[in-house]
Amino acid sequence: MTERLGVLKTYKLFIAGKFPRTESGRSMKVADGVGGGEAHVCRASRKDLRAAVEAAHAAQPGWASAGSFLRSQILYRVAEMLEARSGEFERSLPPGASASSLSPAEEVALSIDRLVAFAGWCDKYQQVLGTHNPVAGPYYNFTVPEATGVVGVIAPPEPALLGLVSLLAPVLCSGNAAVVLASRTNPVPGAIFGEVCTSGDVPPGVVNILTGDPVELFEHFATHREINALHAAGLTDEQSTTLRSGAAENLKRVCIRETREWSGDVCESPEWIEPFVEFKTIWHPSSA
Repeated sequence: MTERLGVLKTYKLFIAGKFPRTESGRSMKVADGVGGGEAHVCRASRKDLRAAVEAAHAAQPGWASAGSFLRSQILYRVAEMLEARSGEFERSLPPGASASSLSPAEEVALSIDRLVAFAGWCDKYQQVLGTHNPVAGPYYNFTVPEATGVVGVIAPPEPALLGLVSLLAPVLCSGNAAVVLASRTNPVPGAIFGEVCTSGDVPPGVVNILTGDPVELFEHFATHREINALHAAGLTDEQSTTLRSGAAENLKRVCIRETREWSGDVCESPEWIEPFVEFKTIWHPSSA
């Protein structure tokens, strides 16, 4: 009897709440700790990025207007779903691969806790970042934060899951929609995270996850006019320059994290939310 060859799993993209294959038909072979062997992930193209941005742009106004409490509930639900599949995520993270020397179990636990932390910030960051401004005359003057729009999230090579969650959660917390490029080194956790978003009640299009070659997609992230900001980490100097140079033409915000300590409390600070909100100042007559 001949030895049977296993069928390699192909992890799809996550766009508009669905799991399409890349329009280019290309894939990359990667190690698959979940399946105990190898797998394929889609190699996203510029057209896939465009489709993801369109989905995010359509979904963002509804997500921003849903209310802080509802966003908090949904982020907490995503944390619950990640907890329920923690074993699968642990198997997707090679031992010793994390940049912070975290074990797979530690990285998954921190990712869950980070989602819970930003779920808690959903209805509190406004008080921290907003202000009541002293002005002369019979007026009240308030400055309040509002969502920027569509944010491109570029996950670091490692830690593949914790890095992705740490960059994505503050973006979602403040009412933005996201187009995520998963880790090139280990894209499997990012691909599985799309399934968690679906079961976690995230509205279609609010989170879109691509896998592929950063060299091919970085320029398009930087120059796409409907991506309003970028949140990235783990980049080389050349990659950082590409993002900043491209964004200079359309004036989007570029926030590149230099942190190496992903387990630290600094990653849960409202300062990680601030780059992805715009500030509106409101004048209101005083009744006095």
